[in-house]
Amino acid sequence: MRKTAVILIYILIMIAARGQQKDSIILAKEKLHFVATFERVNEKYKNIKSFALPVGLVAYGFVAFENDALKKIDRNTKLEIIEGYSKPITKLDDYLQYLPAIAVYGLNAIGVMGKNNFRDRTIIYSISTVISTAIIFPLKQITKVERPDGSNNKSFPSGHTAIAFASAEFMRQEYKAVSPLYGIAGYAVAATTGVLRIYNNKHWVSDVVAGAGFGILSTKLAYWIYPSIKRKYFKAKPLRPTAMLFY
Repeated sequence: MRKTAVILIYILIMIAARGQQKDSIILAKEKLHFVATFERVNEKYKNIKSFALPVGLVAYGFVAFENDALKKIDRNTKLEIIEGYSKPITKLDDYLQYLPAIAVYGLNAIGVMGKNNFRDRTIIYSISTVISTAIIFPLKQITKVERPDGSNNKSFPSGHTAIAFASAEFMRQEYKAVSPLYGIAGYAVAATTGVLRIYNNKHWVSDVVAGAGFGILSTKLAYWIYPSIKRKYFKAKPLRPTAMLFY
């Protein structure tokens, strides 16, 4: 009898222990699921939040159409520039706009690896260029804002500045994990491009601000949509049976 009672007690203890173990496993799984869900939501929130700056810059450009204070900034800047130089117009902005993007490929060529491989970063930058082009050139035709120098009515927004800031954001995205200095350098070049467009009397301040917003926005959108494109069109190929033997 005692032996039977001991065995029964042992069995009951084992069943209870197993039940607790299952409960703890379920609890742990639920906890991991909650953490993963929270991280996904947090990541999405960060992505949405990162669009605030470029959207704000674009909004500035559009508000400047009707806002007297912002119009005054445009006019006063033009007057100061005209008074400040006789005619030393530079073509440097024509080349600077592409420099951050070129630097990404140059850095990879010398062994400073960025976030993506050659194929992925090329597709991302191409998507960014397509987005910015699809926005900038139609807007120039629609808004018909006269340039400060009166050469034509295609001032808003600044295409050079859009390309420059799209390139700068491209450089930042590729190298932000390596060092923030790369992004800072890229944005410094982009800002210089924008300033030169104003200096050369080709754009108003509001054109440049909006162009910067559209450029950053284009690259952010490219990085946002590319993972879906990659999953759909660039699926990882399964290993061949012969290759698997030596894996």
